[in-house]
Parts: sequence; C-alpha cells; structure tokens
Amino acid sequence: MDRVRPTVVADGLQALRTIRQHASNWTIDADRLGIIGFSAGGYVAAGAACQYDSESRPSFAGAIYAGWTERPVPADVPPLFVAAAQDDPVVGTQPSVALYSAWQSVAAHAELHLYTRGGHGFALRHQGLPSDGWIERFWEWLGAEGLV
Repeated sequence: MDRVRPTVVADGLQALRTIRQHASNWTIDADRLGIIGFSAGGYVAAGAACQYDSESRPSFAGAIYAGWTERPVPADVPPLFVAAAQDDPVVGTQPSVALYSAWQSVAAHAELHLYTRGGHGFALRHQGLPSDGWIERFWEWLGAEGLV
C-alpha cells in the first residue's frame, strides 16, 4: 500500500491539472475546482489538498470516510469537508478526526461531521439515518465557503 499511495495522489493531482487546463473549453470555473473522494478516494482528495502545485491546487477538498496517513499540511491548504460514521468497520473515525486536526493545526478552514451510524460506504444510499443528509451539509458548506 505504501508504494501505491504516491501514485494515487499523483493521479488526483493530474486530474485537477487536466481539468484546470481545459476549464474554459468545458465552461468550468477553474477558481472553484475541487476534489472529493470516498474511502480510498478520500485519501486521494486529502493527499491532493496537501501536495499540490500552482496548477493542481484544489479550491476545496472533501474526504468522506477517508483513510488518512499523517503528513505535513501546508499553511495554505484549501478548505476541507470531512464526514464519517462512528460505526465504520473499515476505516473507523480516527483518520477523519486526525485529518480535521491536521487542518486545525494550521488554522485552515475545515468542517467535520461524525455520524453515529452509517457504516462504511454510506455515500448517497438512503438508510433512514442522519448520515443520509451529509450531501446537503456538504452543499451548505460549499455555499458558506463561497464556492457555489
């Protein structure tokens, strides 16, 4: 896994670069380009939010029940939205708390939602639980950050 991590983050950064380079052709606002990922993809999103260059810096990042490996967080990291469930048997809550804390350590904008139940992979699946509403919280957060 440690050999794969740099490659998957590099893929996320390249995706951001590519979209930014073609933003005008695709009628995308290059200044509001973010990255969101779920589980391993959340690791990619958080990694891209920490390891960017001027062409690949996301305007925001979303890490949903993401794995997280401690790494240096630059002072100018983009805003971060984190959501997870306490009953997640795959990732648990510690990586989400650590991710939020890393952003807090550099006084960066971050929001953390820990739901009591939802399991791993709740995404947009409706289970009749508060975690079902995470996407609405994400949209509200984007608005509060001035990103929509």
